[in-house]
Amino acid sequence: MSAARLARGSRAALLLAFGAALARGAEPAAPAYELTPYALPTESKFEVSGIALLPDGRAALTLRKGEIWILENPLEDPARARFSRFATGLHEPLGLTWRDGALYTAQRSEVTRIADRDGDGVADLYETAAKGWGLSGNYHEYAYGPVFDHEGNLWVTLNVTIGAPAKIDGHRPAGPLWRGWAMRQAPGGELLPVAAGFRSPFGLGVNLAGDVFATDQQGNWWGTCPLIHVRPGKFYGHADSIPETRRPESLVRDPGPLPAGLTMVEAAARIPGFALPAVWFPYAKMGQSTTGIVCDRTGGAFGPFAGQLFVGDFTLAQVNRVFLEQVDGEYQGACFPFQEQLQSAVLQMAFLGDGSMILGESNRGWNSLGSRSFGLERLRWTGKVPFEIQRMEATPDGFRLTFTEPLAGEAVVTPALFTLSSYTYLYRQNYGSPETDPRPVTVEAVAVASDRRSVTLRCGGQRPGHVHELAVGDLRSAGGQPLRHARAYYTLNRIPGRAR
Repeated sequence: MSAARLARGSRAALLLAFGAALARGAEPAAPAYELTPYALPTESKFEVSGIALLPDGRAALTLRKGEIWILENPLEDPARARFSRFATGLHEPLGLTWRDGALYTAQRSEVTRIADRDGDGVADLYETAAKGWGLSGNYHEYAYGPVFDHEGNLWVTLNVTIGAPAKIDGHRPAGPLWRGWAMRQAPGGELLPVAAGFRSPFGLGVNLAGDVFATDQQGNWWGTCPLIHVRPGKFYGHADSIPETRRPESLVRDPGPLPAGLTMVEAAARIPGFALPAVWFPYAKMGQSTTGIVCDRTGGAFGPFAGQLFVGDFTLAQVNRVFLEQVDGEYQGACFPFQEQLQSAVLQMAFLGDGSMILGESNRGWNSLGSRSFGLERLRWTGKVPFEIQRMEATPDGFRLTFTEPLAGEAVVTPALFTLSSYTYLYRQNYGSPETDPRPVTVEAVAVASDRRSVTLRCGGQRPGHVHELAVGDLRSAGGQPLRHARAYYTLNRIPGRAR
């Protein structure tokens, strides 16, 4: 979580970031969504670090300082919220899920299964569900999750030991095992290391297809925050996990000495096993410190984004939206702003039974935008459709934009309304990276679909592996709405129909 600070906690830098967020042109509040804070208990500092919906509709909440509480009436008036303490004595749990009659949370040293066997509303079973990684006492050694994929495999991700003295450039001395790795445990099996190269992979989630994704946070080896499709055997770039690749348990090939002076695109071409993220979140434009992931499985009860991912951000206290598609079997896609100006840094999100979203928040003492240091909010769709870019898809010669509402019939849509540029990031041990190798992408022609719900851009100059930043001019919906967010950021790992 240390990457949640811009300029190491500088308040002035946060104000600059806030200005960048406003410059995106988002409305202060979206009439399509109603945001309401819950009234919280006063017995504990309510830093919500995990959320799980229970089969009876209640919501279980982990608190970062070691407790689990139950929100008894999440769908009722948040001002009259009722809570009960369910479990205590945990070591910084950062994630929560419900499966087969029990709650699962990742503590510092293990994944713990927690249940109430006698039905009195208080946990009386705490048992180890998964273990097998090292700890040194370094305060950055977080464990995140777990999540279960569609085959029932349990996944957890591990933070690196930030701050240890370097032995050689880019590598830490021997220390706790499997820091910076994703771990997987098959039903009835043991926890095994399957993917490497993470830094601070707070977010962990599963999409509709059952594939596992993780977020990571800008810092050394990460020029900006990524969304990563987690696959066994892949290396994602952070050097601290390389020593463990030489162990017999590792599914990841030792990438060897890391070359210097490369962009991320060049690194992916030269380093064995290196995989690029599915999506980049451009720094400050799309947050600064990505956190939790949740997939919209509401079937439209949360608005016109069913099946898409929502990703929290710590520093700018917001939620962003991600559309993903697969090209040649690889995930890529676009990220969009979604909900800004929340009351505190967003850690986790979940969907309630009516399709509304519940958001757990804590700034953990680091700087973030917002009026509170922790909180819990509910975001409900009012039924009014916001005018947004619903999807941005790659085509062989450009992009297709689909909107949540038809364009106004009288709107004249020309190439001049769309501005595109592309860039990448440096792959380096230094903290973060500027946008690197920027180039314009020309919009040569525009075709509007007969239903006026989509626009196809024929472009020149697209580049595989690069972020393609889109700015849209003054477009109106058939109902007269302007675009609520007029920017999108597509990570074009592969161009459809083009040979590698």
